[in-house]
Amino acid sequence: MYPSLKLKNLEKLLKERFKEGFLSLKDLPHPSTFKDMDKATKRIIFAIEQKEKITIIGDYDVDGVTSTTLMKLFFEEIDYPIEWIIPNRFKDGYGLSANIIPRILGTDLAITVDNGISAIYAAKLCKEEGIELIITDHHLLAPELPECFAIIDQKQEACTFPYSEVCGAQIAWYLIASLKNALNIKINMMSYMELTAIAIIADMMPLQHINRAMVEAGIKALNKSKRPAIRAFLEHSKKESLNAEDIGFFLAPLLNAAGRMEDASYSVDFLASTNIYDARVRLERLIDFNTLRKFTEQDITNKALLQVNLDDEVIVVEGKDWHEGVVGIVAARVSRHYEKPCIVLSNNDKGILKGSGRSFGSCDLFAITDACREHLEKFGGHQAAIGLSLKENALEAFKTQLQKNYKQGNYIKEEKDPTIVGILAFEDISFELTSLVKQYEPYGQGNPTPKYLSQNVEILQADTMGKEGEHLRFSFMQNGIIMQGVKFKTKEVFHIGTQTDITYTLNENHFRGNVTLQLMIDKVICT
Repeated sequence: MYPSLKLKNLEKLLKERFKEGFLSLKDLPHPSTFKDMDKATKRIIFAIEQKEKITIIGDYDVDGVTSTTLMKLFFEEIDYPIEWIIPNRFKDGYGLSANIIPRILGTDLAITVDNGISAIYAAKLCKEEGIELIITDHHLLAPELPECFAIIDQKQEACTFPYSEVCGAQIAWYLIASLKNALNIKINMMSYMELTAIAIIADMMPLQHINRAMVEAGIKALNKSKRPAIRAFLEHSKKESLNAEDIGFFLAPLLNAAGRMEDASYSVDFLASTNIYDARVRLERLIDFNTLRKFTEQDITNKALLQVNLDDEVIVVEGKDWHEGVVGIVAARVSRHYEKPCIVLSNNDKGILKGSGRSFGSCDLFAITDACREHLEKFGGHQAAIGLSLKENALEAFKTQLQKNYKQGNYIKEEKDPTIVGILAFEDISFELTSLVKQYEPYGQGNPTPKYLSQNVEILQADTMGKEGEHLRFSFMQNGIIMQGVKFKTKEVFHIGTQTDITYTLNENHFRGNVTLQLMIDKVICT
């Protein structure tokens, strides 16, 4: 089922992920390749010259927070006063909506970042109020587009930008680059690249082509950064430098937590901190939000798992007053647990269900839910993740239609884990192997960390570790060779002497000056 793995064929497999080879910043397309980029740039410069009131409208996820921060920092750097708004998930809903129009009255030019492509009605209200609108977004286009001055979105048919999978912060970065060129000013675009790299990773863009180049350059810039927020985060995490994993698993959840639990503007304030003292205080607030988020998420996950109908190909669960800020994470956890797409809905007791979905495998969750629009009040997203709301009395019809759409899509449940690169014998695990793997960093979406399968392994040790015994420490033996491993967040029980197959990634564990190889266990498959 999986090939036997040696260094040579692993290198070949990793190379195949990069058809264009490794790109660098010199390969970045010109800002003008975006449709409407030059038009938008001229309009913003006119607004600056005429001293018009400019308002930036962001979004409450990491991409939206980062995009907003980029624009805020740029206008501060050129010493032009602007206002910025991140809609509140609970009061305002997503992006540019009718709910926030009263808050931007008096604005001459509104610029959206990481949202706006589906804001038909809100764009109409802007026009009625005499607010000129520029939309910058990266999401899929609906059949009808908002009426506005300019739309910068790489998914437009007439757009010549060569890469379709870029995030909102990358488009904001490009807009800043375009304004810099047009204004003929000297600013350091690398200081903006470091925040852009955070968004690329957090928004799960494929880490290939220019995305890899921007993340690689951004991480280098982050590790030399004097930005107080980054210094405070490094200080808190007791790290000297950051990698893509640190951003994806530690920094991004902190930045997301404020918007999930209360208001994402706290994350913008943190990223834009001007001194280390403010940054530390603001970071503590984000840590508190994240602690609450983890507790809430675990509670709802436990409740959601009890509701699952195993006969459904697409899991749909709903609960009373489930926290809307965490339903997306819960959907991802339930989806991984059952290896099926999942939608989690919160019932607010007013007859409306609101929630999020996460896909699994080859299923295009956006497409199969889009074909249920007659049952939905609001809907948006992309192939792997969606947001939606519907009336309570439409739920059963929606679920029935969704299962039908899935079956018509002929999605094949993959028996093979596509992230497993092959069967690795313990005798072939070496620092030479991890050295090769490092050459293809950063890993993430589109370039997953190589995962290995080792067969006929004996469990010599399986001890709990962590404050609440929530992790496991293993010793495994294969053909007389012993390897240490850890498995995080598991309550599974394994018996000494059991013969098993294991899937894992490899990690260099640095401890008190010693470096050892450690298996980061994904699954223990008792044979």
